[in-house]
Amino acid sequence: MYDLPPDLDRLRTLRTWHTMWVQRIDEAIKQAEEQQKVEELKAQRKAAAAPDWVVELDRATSSPYADVHIGGCHMIGKRSKAITREQAAQLINQGITPCTHCRPDTELGILG
Repeated sequence: MYDLPPDLDRLRTLRTWHTMWVQRIDEAIKQAEEQQKVEELKAQRKAAAAPDWVVELDRATSSPYADVHIGGCHMIGKRSKAITREQAAQLINQGITPCTHCRPDTELGILG
């Protein structure tokens, strides 16, 4: 019917083998769930710690600033500093480029 062996010894062996695999799978699921919880907690902490507005610092040009971002944007470089909403609007109005990913100009209501 299910291509199982007819004798009791082999059936018990199969049962033991499958039970061991179910236990291994359950343990792997438990570890994956714990890891997911840790990652979610890290993301929540990072989001809570992220400033509302960020400006990237630029050494390559005569301007000290490169781009304005909404805090938490994935495009923020390593050289950046937190700024206020008013500073973000002022910098964008002065010609500092708003990030094309997080669109701080749209959030600030600045029409390009």
